[in-house]
Amino acid sequence: MTSHMAGGPCIDPSNTGKSMRMDAVQHHEMPDGRRIAFRRAQGLGPTLVFLPGYMSDMAGGKATALFAEAQAQGRACLLLDYSGCGVSSGDFADGTLSRWCDEVTSLIDAHTTGPTLLIGSSMGGWLMLLVADRIKERLAGIIGIAAAPDFTRWGFSDDQRATLAKGEVLLEENPYSPEPTPTHPGFFADAEEQLQLDGEIALTCPVRLIHGQRDADVPWQTSLKLAEALRSDDIQVTLIKDGDHRLSRDQDIALLKSVVSSFY
Repeated sequence: MTSHMAGGPCIDPSNTGKSMRMDAVQHHEMPDGRRIAFRRAQGLGPTLVFLPGYMSDMAGGKATALFAEAQAQGRACLLLDYSGCGVSSGDFADGTLSRWCDEVTSLIDAHTTGPTLLIGSSMGGWLMLLVADRIKERLAGIIGIAAAPDFTRWGFSDDQRATLAKGEVLLEENPYSPEPTPTHPGFFADAEEQLQLDGEIALTCPVRLIHGQRDADVPWQTSLKLAEALRSDDIQVTLIKDGDHRLSRDQDIALLKSVVSSFY
């Protein structure tokens, strides 16, 4: 698998977070003492909750653009850093989908009210499905951006999967950083228990999926497979012919904002 879920050590390659006011960051403490960093904008409508990709954080370009838009429009929005990423506590090597799902749902329960609109980018699109299953009663909809459910199955070779299954760390070249991208055996083992595309995904909320057809990391057909697996009949898939994996160009961000606005 290419290092498609990564943008360097917990930094999104489209990062525009230099303008982010770090004094606006708060921390939510988990039962075991983990401190999960988050930013929250108060407002109306469903609370938009953005789930970053693998080794990315809330300082990334898409996250900060959506947060600024929410503030400008008076909408509720929640950004967060998974444990081991950004300014949250913890070791990235301990991160798993289950662990991060616990963190996201705990933040939603503690710091939001009313309906929730989940947006998941890349690996965040896999995590989005797990969180959605837990908060079905509050779910206003889900938006996937190059969603990558089950990437530990289709994104790794047999040899790479064997390496992880033996309990070894897999290191891959990262086009966005001189440091290699690690996949830890704990993440892999947990991911094998969280597969989504082999059966029906019992979500009936509105679904919007956006995918670039020049995505070199997550095949755009993955979004079509996800649409087929979801029980919902209210699904729209938008394919961007010249779009890459990050979908962080001005026109990509404008499209994303338009899709988000359709929920308000």
